[in-house]
Amino acid sequence: MGALRCVVGPESVRMLELGHPWIIADAYTKKWPAGSAGDLVELVDASGRFLATALLDPGERIVARVLGGKGFRLGERWLAQRLEDALELRRSHVPLEETDAYRLVNGEGDGLPGITVDRYGDYLMVQLYCGGWRPHLPELTRVLAGALKPAGIYEKTRPRNTRELEAVSDTKRYGRLLAGAAAPPRLAVRENGLTFLVELERGLNTGLFLDQRANRGQLMARTAGKRVLNLFAYTGAFSVAAAAGGASRVTSVDASPTYTDWAKAHFEANRLNPKRHEFIVGDCMDTLAELARRQERFDIVLMDPPSFSTTSKSRFTTRGGTSDLVAASLPLLAEGGLLITSSNHQKVDVADYLKELRRGALQAGSTVRVISLAGQPEDFPYPVTFPEGRYLKYVVSVKGKT
Repeated sequence: MGALRCVVGPESVRMLELGHPWIIADAYTKKWPAGSAGDLVELVDASGRFLATALLDPGERIVARVLGGKGFRLGERWLAQRLEDALELRRSHVPLEETDAYRLVNGEGDGLPGITVDRYGDYLMVQLYCGGWRPHLPELTRVLAGALKPAGIYEKTRPRNTRELEAVSDTKRYGRLLAGAAAPPRLAVRENGLTFLVELERGLNTGLFLDQRANRGQLMARTAGKRVLNLFAYTGAFSVAAAAGGASRVTSVDASPTYTDWAKAHFEANRLNPKRHEFIVGDCMDTLAELARRQERFDIVLMDPPSFSTTSKSRFTTRGGTSDLVAASLPLLAEGGLLITSSNHQKVDVADYLKELRRGALQAGSTVRVISLAGQPEDFPYPVTFPEGRYLKYVVSVKGKT
């Protein structure tokens, strides 16, 4: 039986001709013949002209993802070639000295839209952002096991209500073993010569965001003798990098006591005495106010908040919340000090993000000059036809004299 023929509208035709891999649900997709997640469909325009073969995910906002041309077949041979291409890119272009935790497959950037595969030491972690891949997961698992011979392969599921679950999901198991042997509850991995402890089963995330690896490495070179404030510290990866770089004192702030304890464990894993540094469990805005009352001063203030977070007292979102954070942080930053701000919010582009920084600086009556603007590292590639793939903003600014 051949693939379903699905007519797409003029806007989708235009995006496909520009090389974009997504079909967004609209009035045209509502008229598509019934199909199941994982089916291959032939996308055609109103005249019946073939455009692409795509993976169906009915009922979702992204209703189909482009995989190939006419006559495309999805199987282990094709998956193996895509994986080999991804591995070759990393062998050729990704600096991984003293690092065994990084991204092996970055979805659309590696021709596997809706899939990521991360390496954590001897283990692999698969995440599916498209239900259409679910029926093909056994094939993908066999290809990964055959090509890479990992100790084990895990899948970490992404529930729909991720935002609401983030604050209460520290111990719930969202990871499951697909193949091989189980990993220890906390698995030690290496990044830039540092040791981090990740959890492949518990929690929505593993405890280490791999897309900040290069930025953490650069931070290490800036912190010798500096006083560092890390807001939304999570499990303290940036804090460890700062301390390992020779910071005189690192103050880490996070609303979660579980993450704060994890951060202390990260310090100990790197033979850094957590008692020489400060860990504060609390809302970041409340903590900034308290630090201001204490007349604390820092040489570096870093903030890498989630796109959305809620505590008992406040709610943070990238739009609007960033400017308030910047305004509250700048009075604590010494003149000539570094303000490091980061966001992974895909829907906020660089220009809009810089406007948030501008609003915060003006509100604080300070001047800041951007000296570095970075994104995700080389193992997070994205096609130029897929601007959504360039999501990470990491801005290093210098506070001027008032």
